[in-house]
Amino acid sequence: MAGHGTQEHPHGADRLCEAGDRVYSRAVRRGRVPRRDAEPVPCLLELALLHPDPDDMDWLVPTSPQEVMTRLLRGVYDEVSASQRRMGSAVAAFEWYAGLGSQSPAVGAEGVAIRVLDGSSRIQAALDEATQACATEVLTVQPGGIRPEHELTEGLHRALELRGRGVRMRDLYTHVARHGQGLLNYLELMGDSVEARTLDEVIDRLIVFDRTVAFIPANADRTMALELRHPALVHYLVTVFERLWRLAIPLTAPLPDTGIEGISHREQSIAALLAEGHQDAVIAERLGISVRTCRAHIARLSETLGAANRTQLGVRIAQAGLDRPPRAADVEPQPSLTLPDQGSRTVR
Repeated sequence: MAGHGTQEHPHGADRLCEAGDRVYSRAVRRGRVPRRDAEPVPCLLELALLHPDPDDMDWLVPTSPQEVMTRLLRGVYDEVSASQRRMGSAVAAFEWYAGLGSQSPAVGAEGVAIRVLDGSSRIQAALDEATQACATEVLTVQPGGIRPEHELTEGLHRALELRGRGVRMRDLYTHVARHGQGLLNYLELMGDSVEARTLDEVIDRLIVFDRTVAFIPANADRTMALELRHPALVHYLVTVFERLWRLAIPLTAPLPDTGIEGISHREQSIAALLAEGHQDAVIAERLGISVRTCRAHIARLSETLGAANRTQLGVRIAQAGLDRPPRAADVEPQPSLTLPDQGSRTVR
């Protein structure tokens, strides 16, 4: 799509083709246009003049003319000597569009509060811009299991830039991430500028800069993201992060003992999710492990608790008090309880 549009529409945002001019004008005047109306003019999406409506992906909303003009001028000023004439052209082109939107103030306001980033290049550019503007703090939630080396490498340049400016970073991971050597190497490199904690399971990916702008995924494969600048939305996400942070365990601290001989912390987490009625695939996804690993843990749970089938396993999980998620506070010694038909094993 990108290559096709470039061949048929070889122009910049400062001099739209006739078809692009009509669709963009209609979008500014009405506040949005159906996605199908923009299919003949892919240049509008390629130039980020239109982007998906967060409330309905079948519609496209215009980037405000003022924002487009600011973006153009930023690039123009980088090449002042060679771009003087283009600067005047950009201003002249978008003064008229700005007039079209004067009766629709909500378009500009929403474009700033919630912006849909379509494609990895736009997501990356927005993250880089937020990184450059960040002055004090970054909060992140990183779901899944062991972080791949390429993900850690991609984010390293931003992290080093932030550390150089004295920005503090706090990262939340699942307990499984503790086993990734790449993450341990990354944290050692970053020193005390990064503090990491882990939980059995976390929310989907979240990045918050200076408690003013947040990024969250907009689809399952993370090819789209939402950039949020509405104060109420950002405050809500920060509150969620802080509550998870208080429940999490520092990466430098060991996971608490389950109090049950032969049952690991991860198996206790799996037991709690089994008790809630979740399938193996759901449990694996929530804990950041593979389905195969999840089933291996379930087999060990059955053996340890002396369960012959899944129904009996559910009963034994409840009898052993494993039907609730493990907590960091669950380290106080408790009176010993003998598991049914398992005289040699005890619950403390």
